[in-house]
Amino acid sequence: MKWLIPISILVLFELIADVLAKNWSLRGGWLLAGGALIAYFLANTFWLFALQNGAGLARGAVIFSVASAILAVALGLFVYHEPLTYYEIAGVLLGLLAITLIFWK
Repeated sequence: MKWLIPISILVLFELIADVLAKNWSLRGGWLLAGGALIAYFLANTFWLFALQNGAGLARGAVIFSVASAILAVALGLFVYHEPLTYYEIAGVLLGLLAITLIFWK
């Protein structure tokens, strides 16, 4: 399970990149765009380490996708005050169920 550390760092850099990208979309500026691109690059670098340490492509991709999606939804709701539909809430709940089932033994 030593792949959980690189996956966690991957999700953290993805979150940073998402914040920078959202702020770039609102305000513009090459510094925000460049920061987002660098953070996405670093995130994908840690994806390589996660794969190398046994995350597995299928399991790792689901964990990364759901974790980063849930964090992005939380950012959208609480920081940027974006609305969330009932279908989107259902999608988040299904994502949480997916994570639960992946770690179920």
